[in-house]
Amino acid sequence: MTTSQMPLDPVPRPLDHLVELAQTSGCGGARALLLRDEILTHDELRKRVDHLAGWLASEIAVKGSRVASWAAKGELTCLLPLAAARAGLVHVPINPLLKRAQAAHILGDCGASMLIGTQARLSSLEDGDLPHDCEAIEEGAALAAAAQGRLTIGPSQADPDDLIAILYTSGSTGRPKGVMLSHANLWLGAVSVAHYLKMARDDVTLAVLPLSFDYGQNQLLSTWYAGGAVVPLDFLFPRDVAKACAAHGVTTLAAVPPLWVQLTELDWPDGASALLRRLTNSGGALTTELVNDLTTIFPQADLYPMYGLTEAFRSTFLDPNLVEKHPTSMGKAIPFAEILVVDDEGKPALENAEGELVHCGPLVAQGYWNDPDRTAVRFKPAPEHSRYGGTAVWSGDRVRRDADGLLHFVGRRDAMIKSAGNRISPQEIEEAAIASDLVSEAVALGVPDERLGHAIHLVVRGVTDAAQQAKLARSLKQELPNFMQPQKIHWRGAMPLNPNGKIDRTSLLREISSGAAS
Repeated sequence: MTTSQMPLDPVPRPLDHLVELAQTSGCGGARALLLRDEILTHDELRKRVDHLAGWLASEIAVKGSRVASWAAKGELTCLLPLAAARAGLVHVPINPLLKRAQAAHILGDCGASMLIGTQARLSSLEDGDLPHDCEAIEEGAALAAAAQGRLTIGPSQADPDDLIAILYTSGSTGRPKGVMLSHANLWLGAVSVAHYLKMARDDVTLAVLPLSFDYGQNQLLSTWYAGGAVVPLDFLFPRDVAKACAAHGVTTLAAVPPLWVQLTELDWPDGASALLRRLTNSGGALTTELVNDLTTIFPQADLYPMYGLTEAFRSTFLDPNLVEKHPTSMGKAIPFAEILVVDDEGKPALENAEGELVHCGPLVAQGYWNDPDRTAVRFKPAPEHSRYGGTAVWSGDRVRRDADGLLHFVGRRDAMIKSAGNRISPQEIEEAAIASDLVSEAVALGVPDERLGHAIHLVVRGVTDAAQQAKLARSLKQELPNFMQPQKIHWRGAMPLNPNGKIDRTSLLREISSGAAS
């Protein structure tokens, strides 16, 4: 039985109960976690979560204490979200790509009581980086102690509204914020995604997204909710992803747009993509050209464009049957989410009129850790016309809803380019550049300019020569009005990426603004 045939249960439970589902549904002997040198069944996964939770509870006496992880994908980082929940602790995953200073900020900000990490990362810490009374333990030693102790504490009886995790944003727009998530947030997120992706017990998910990322964690949780198996992968090159798909019979692959672009540029080995059932996108909008490439290379796989934000997990998805006709749409609300488009007066925006996306319902996070000022800006009372009421996430993203009820991304209000009195969406310029077939990726930026307010600069990735540059300029002049023409086009062999694999617009803007000012 697939989850699409099961009732969509809206009742949240303690998150660690996920590992009990396989036993009650009769698939405890099925594969759950495919590690480099070991395969764990769902029964074995449950036992290891028990042991790790028991060891954590014996080491950290105070419930609600924060336990941080700073390690590559593997047994520890996959088990810890559930083990910490079972032990009554709050898990704080640190992206393994972050450096010492960034990790130290997160550890100090959350007041971690324990840090479990790889030896190389722990050795990089300097005096004063660990909070007072924070114990640092190498991940192998932690797993060995948990296995030797054999102390189990069984399923927790936590209140679903209890805090369970703090996920720190990448910090591309300021110091990282710790988003506070409850058992209910993560449980219902797993139920929702497993349901609308129609995941089944025989599914195999290749977990390529960082586990410190909201959808990265959901790769684990939604798959295990459905009774499927997860293959954690830290990859060096895009071809490693294709090889892993072939080696493990992967059925589900999630990625962000920069990775999808690289994957479409590969020559996929025979059989590498044959078993793929679904592709899911998050972390940025797909372009028409990228959608066409993905559906051509993976014709047997359903493509699920999605939109989300860490403060409310996922918000929308587009039904694969609508992708060909509406390739750039964000779709509609996922289960358990209410998505409103609100005008500047707080009223429902008219059809096709631009407004702010407001997310209401039980997937809304609890705010930012130890940051009431920034919490008050983003987490505010839901609009009066919300059926859920309570606290909502006011995203700051500008969208519109068409006659079919489908949502379309316009841009972030703080990312809109204001040039010569015109309010310009960067996405529109980027889509025109990619549609030229002369570049693979594009980022439009507004660089401060005394005369214009903002001057438009376009950064593109592609093979460049004088002829290519001239062709792109001519194409943009043909497709875009004069006020949307880039003042300068910057060609790159590669785009900078932030720790979550998204294009780092902030570093590009800093670099180009510095050059423009000099």
